[in-house]
Amino acid sequence: MSGAVGVKEDLSAVNGVGSSDSTRLSRAAWQDFAGLYPTDEECLASFLALELAEVLQGAKPANLVCLANKNRSCGRNLYLLWKEHGAVLLEQSGLKVRVLDDRGSSILLLLYSQEALGGLLAQKSVRIILGKAGYRNVDEFDEVLDELQTRVVGKGFPHEIGVFLGYPLKDVVGFMGWAQLAFTCQGPWKIFGKPEQSLRLAECHRECRSRMSSRLAAGCSPLDCLRNSSTTVADSYLQERAPFLAVS
Repeated sequence: MSGAVGVKEDLSAVNGVGSSDSTRLSRAAWQDFAGLYPTDEECLASFLALELAEVLQGAKPANLVCLANKNRSCGRNLYLLWKEHGAVLLEQSGLKVRVLDDRGSSILLLLYSQEALGGLLAQKSVRIILGKAGYRNVDEFDEVLDELQTRVVGKGFPHEIGVFLGYPLKDVVGFMGWAQLAFTCQGPWKIFGKPEQSLRLAECHRECRSRMSSRLAAGCSPLDCLRNSSTTVADSYLQERAPFLAVS
């Protein structure tokens, strides 16, 4: 493992990044808005608003964000901007953060809704999976995140991280080889078993990203986008939540 960037590369195998499969859904590019904002805070806020669109709109419990310590297309260094302004911006958003890895050259952040991620980790099926993965004290939220952080900076890659990101459990255990589920198709993550519900969830995520992209393109303040997004679970996610959490 070579730090946060290495973790992100490993995660791409779970997410299907780089796949040429036509089922993989595209995402709005932050570079389209990067040059629009005159202040450092707005620049960082626009990046976070787009990267966290699904979490801010209640369709996902958490997202991973990796910030490299280098200048981006806007001429600013988001790693340094996070160090200076991240805590204040995140407080305004209502989200929480766990720094999973910081090697100086990059930082890997788990940004999450306390309510959504806490509710997910409290579910029996999730605790069973994490327990099987070797997590101790699966009923203690902070200790579970401590264990995840330890694994991220370790030698292996914690493929169970898909649980924390709200991926369907059947897809997580299928990817880990824990269930006899056939690989079905490549979406934003690898999908196993019946694909319909997973693809609907992926479409819900895409819609969240598209809505946030439209708000930014229309001139909405990125600071407002972080503060004023819905804190309730998106309808399409809520309606399918129970079957998504089923292992089989």
